[in-house]
Amino acid sequence: MPRLIGAVLNPKLQSEKINTFNSTGTLTTQPLTTEVEYLVVAGGGGGGGSYYAGGGGAGGFRTATGNPVAGGSPYPVVVGGGGAGGAPYPSSPTGSSGTKGSNSVLGTPTPITSEGGGYGTSGGGTGDSGTPAGPGGSGGGTGAVSSIRPAYPASAGTGVPGQGNPGAAQNFPYPQYSGGAGGGGAGAAGNTGGLGGPAPTTPVPVGAPLAVGGPGGAGLSSSITGSPVYYAGGGGGGGWAYSNGGSGGIGGGGQGSDTAPSPVGPGPSINAQAGTTNTGGGGGGGNAHDVNPPGAGAAGGSGIVIVKEAQIAIDTSSVWDLRTVFKEVKAGNWNG
Repeated sequence: MPRLIGAVLNPKLQSEKINTFNSTGTLTTQPLTTEVEYLVVAGGGGGGGSYYAGGGGAGGFRTATGNPVAGGSPYPVVVGGGGAGGAPYPSSPTGSSGTKGSNSVLGTPTPITSEGGGYGTSGGGTGDSGTPAGPGGSGGGTGAVSSIRPAYPASAGTGVPGQGNPGAAQNFPYPQYSGGAGGGGAGAAGNTGGLGGPAPTTPVPVGAPLAVGGPGGAGLSSSITGSPVYYAGGGGGGGWAYSNGGSGGIGGGGQGSDTAPSPVGPGPSINAQAGTTNTGGGGGGGNAHDVNPPGAGAAGGSGIVIVKEAQIAIDTSSVWDLRTVFKEVKAGNWNG
């Protein structure tokens, strides 16, 4: 049989595989995999409840290539849930913070842990007077000051370096009035709400400045699945009476509460919105003037873990008979 010397055979020995975990499970690597690319996003924090509350922070966002693994091996994967929103008014008339999101973990030999998002705090409650917003992957935002919390400065929740950003703090002194602050996102810090005039009567006069909630911080995009998708946006703060809530940050952050329509705050009134499932977005902050149940903070969105195994192809150079050459050319594996 005639032979061909020095040609290259390039068989594709293992296909690319993308493993997406929307809930806790087990990653089992393919036989030839020695390292993986990953995206690990934790659960978002819950927004504060009751009065003019702060938005929840986004869950921690971590992504990288080259994480070592063994082929054909199982590794535990934990997908963190979102934190609960703060209790509504009047069940919590003294204020109510949300709760922190849960961590997500890729349990490879070098474990990757993303920290849950920090919680937002209430603005009007004596129980939350001066209480810092919760730390986390990204930090939560604080509620606004009010006649009940007139002069207690509160600090924003801090974020974990490399995973997220801080929330914002809303500390305009009463009788100035303002909306709750936004939670931090993976790509940007949360934002303070709008500052209105002196504490208003009801209804708010035409032309009075709006005290809108602060927008949540923007998330970050990942193209691990092939197309860019945003994750880990911060939750928006709740608006003051008759003002709009802050928008959620891109990447699944929930909007803060919009209150009832008025001459200066167009409706309709809506409750705070939850962070989007499997994005790690923070929950929106509540407001005691919104619809039933009034003042409920919204839950953070659950996290996600995505692991990408690269295609494995090995080039070999040797001596091949023509029958093998024909077979491999026909199969599309011949590079000679």
